[in-house]
Amino acid sequence: MIARLRKRAVRPAAPLALLLFAFMSLGCASAGASARPPKLEIEAPVPSAWSTFPSQRVRAELPRPEQLGTEGLGVKTLAGTWWQAFGDSELDRLIELVLESNRDLRSAAARLDAALAQARIAGAARKPLATLSADDARRQQNFIGFPIPGSEDGVLTSTSTTLGASLNVSWEVDLWGRIRDGRLAAQAGAEAAVHDLDAARLSITGQTAKAWFGFLEAAGQAALAQETLANRTDVRKRIERRYRQGLRTALELRLAAANEANAEARHAVRKRRQDAIGRQLEVLLARNAEALQIIAGSTSALPALPPPAAPGLPGDVLRWRPDLRASERRLAAAGLNIAAARKLLYPRLTLTGSTGTTSREFDGFLNPDFSVWSLAAGLLQPLFQGGRLRAGVELSEAGHRDVLAQHENAVIRAVTEIEAQLANDAYLEEQQSAVTKAKQASSAAEALAQDRYFAGLSDYLSVLAAQDQAITAASRLLEVDRLRLEQRVDLFLALGGNGPSASAMATETEESK
Repeated sequence: MIARLRKRAVRPAAPLALLLFAFMSLGCASAGASARPPKLEIEAPVPSAWSTFPSQRVRAELPRPEQLGTEGLGVKTLAGTWWQAFGDSELDRLIELVLESNRDLRSAAARLDAALAQARIAGAARKPLATLSADDARRQQNFIGFPIPGSEDGVLTSTSTTLGASLNVSWEVDLWGRIRDGRLAAQAGAEAAVHDLDAARLSITGQTAKAWFGFLEAAGQAALAQETLANRTDVRKRIERRYRQGLRTALELRLAAANEANAEARHAVRKRRQDAIGRQLEVLLARNAEALQIIAGSTSALPALPPPAAPGLPGDVLRWRPDLRASERRLAAAGLNIAAARKLLYPRLTLTGSTGTTSREFDGFLNPDFSVWSLAAGLLQPLFQGGRLRAGVELSEAGHRDVLAQHENAVIRAVTEIEAQLANDAYLEEQQSAVTKAKQASSAAEALAQDRYFAGLSDYLSVLAAQDQAITAASRLLEVDRLRLEQRVDLFLALGGNGPSASAMATETEESK
């Protein structure tokens, strides 16, 4: 009777099915709790409308984590091609190349991969851990001092072989959701890394556009310096001819020669600056061969200024800034870390089980009489750890306050940055208008001064003064044109890549099974 009961109990299918049923039942119970991050209260001053757009009086809400967050890792990243607004085909191609070649972007992508792997690692703790083991042991025993017949003339020995295989399963039941909170925190960190990559992409494209405009402005300044040098050389030759005829003084000739030399030096400075900005572009583009050809062979001028992006309402714009989305995800992760730290104070329930077989012969693996199994449950309640667990809670709370302050400060900086760019546009427009008028007037004055000088109606000092003003005005106009283009880039970036009007794509990542 006992033998029959034992044989029936040790069949591996029954205990394994019982073990899996217990794991699945407790798993459903622990997974029934809500997996949504807690609602976080954020206090940061967000205006209801931009100061430069007072007609927008609609109240803007500061985006909350539940508005910015995403389920799982199906986060949305910006894919807006804001740079196409400038209508510069060479810039379009350079940005395509920088997105392919830039090493900072590759580094950010690697950090994203690491964050996604960390999220999968954290999520794996919610699932049972199963291992399969097999062992083969052979041992010899000596029997000394035992009154065993036949052992008077020597030492009796016994040699045995043991073969075994087992399936071992262990699982910590997530009674309070501590493991779930850790998984969600790691998942929020991965979402932050997605937005960090998007922010890096936005920053790199902005740097490339501004470096390209700087290169084109430097090329324009070099061309202006070359044109000025040619003009100064022509004037010096004309004065030299008249000097040889006794119509001009040696002082005038020397002043003309000095003016020509200064123009030559200015041309060298402009070429050096153009080369330096070209090197910056080469670094951004990781010395891509096609990019080097575009930079070396470009004869383009600064493109026309595109219209400004519509700023939208402050609350809407902030939802599209990738840096704020990343900051909010870190804030959500910090809140989840607090919850996980507090739940370390609660009891832990662990289940362990195994099933397998052990025998002295290989044929025993197929014999159910040699089957073995075990099923155990353990409950652990921390009692005293010298304050380590409560200090861990305090550490998590302090980290949360730190991240919260950083997030609120990021919101404040973002609002100020957008306000500043909207205001700068108006200031630069006024400056450009004034410099354009100055260039037109100084160019006319230079031509008139030269005509009067060669007609003998004025001295050469008047020519020098008019030339300096004309050069300065033309150079400043190129600089202001470049500044306006850079300001437009900064506005696009401040609005998160043209803000809510930017196209978007979904980056889907699948949690490890």
